[in-house]
Amino acid sequence: MKRKWNWPIWVGFVVVVAGLFSYGFFVRFPTTRDFPWANLLLFGIGAALLIVGLFRAFGRPQVYRGKIFGSIFAAIAVLVVAFFSYEIFYVLRQVPASVGAPRVGQRAPDFLLLDQNGKPVGLGDLLRGPSGPKSVALIFYRGFW
Repeated sequence: MKRKWNWPIWVGFVVVVAGLFSYGFFVRFPTTRDFPWANLLLFGIGAALLIVGLFRAFGRPQVYRGKIFGSIFAAIAVLVVAFFSYEIFYVLRQVPASVGAPRVGQRAPDFLLLDQNGKPVGLGDLLRGPSGPKSVALIFYRGFW
């Protein structure tokens, strides 16, 4: 007797991977930016399908396939959810809150930083040039050189 295709394993794994990669889409909306409930919902649906598929594969191995692939996909799904949870609930919580940061178009507070030669340069010094008031463009980038 030919064994049947165990679709919950495959669909569950695809849903878990979609939960990981859809974070970039869901972060655009304020309701899912602060807490990634949509991604966690996708992870839950994917995990439930994987569990159903594993129960089918191990409970009736003569009927359904998926003992090996199901176990591998379940392990990968656990690692994906663990990685996502670590990044979202630990690493991103280490970033300071942007509550006190200036908004777009708002005047930046005066500050003093070192230039590439190690000399202190202040924002007020750049704005008050020898020929009168100037404009300064502030560019923020992630990381450092």
